[in-house]
Amino acid sequence: MMIVFCIVTYLIYRFSKMAYGKWSISLFHPLLLAPILLIVLISVTNVSANQYLNDTKWLTNLLGPATVAFAVPIYKNLAIIKKYIGTIIISITFGTLVAIFSSYGLSKLLHLKYDFIISILPRSITTPIAIEVSKEIGGLPTLTTVFVIITGIVGGVVGPTVIKSLSIKTPIAKGLALGMGAHGVGTNKAMEYGKAEATFSSLAMIFAALITLIWGAFLIPSLMNLNIHHLF
Repeated sequence: MMIVFCIVTYLIYRFSKMAYGKWSISLFHPLLLAPILLIVLISVTNVSANQYLNDTKWLTNLLGPATVAFAVPIYKNLAIIKKYIGTIIISITFGTLVAIFSSYGLSKLLHLKYDFIISILPRSITTPIAIEVSKEIGGLPTLTTVFVIITGIVGGVVGPTVIKSLSIKTPIAKGLALGMGAHGVGTNKAMEYGKAEATFSSLAMIFAALITLIWGAFLIPSLMNLNIHHLF
């Protein structure tokens, strides 16, 4: 059954990607449509979520090599990084702080439980790193993945509208905004603008993940300890 589930998962993803490429409807985005179809499939076939996760665990294990692969665009764009290193670090550092504090503030406003709050905080970085940060700070990686997907899809849909309304013209601004706000989905959207935008979006996604890893070591735990007793 392991091979069957892996093949089915791949085919559903390919179908979702093909549908999104043909119609460009937000609902058909692979990160949204594929999970929905898989949920329907395992529900109809009476397969438990644990069995499905166990049979497709090697697909999840591929997140490791995917994380290491982030070194490739960094190496290829060393010249650009050196040229704009100040702009990239300052803007992405500020972006990660906004993401963390806005997530925390909204969670508190909605009176969410501790597990939900700490799992939401790494939502604005790419999935492989978000999972590791979630584990490090005591969150629920599966729940974090859901929020990462939601953030990416919403950012990918809203991002171009924000860019247009704010009259953002330069490739570096467009790319950094999409990469920080919508990570992988934003980078995919940045490709529609041009190669430069896609490059800066990729770099933003990588730097956001690295900086958030640092925040996960001391900022997030400190933030959660501020009013931890009032969360229960």
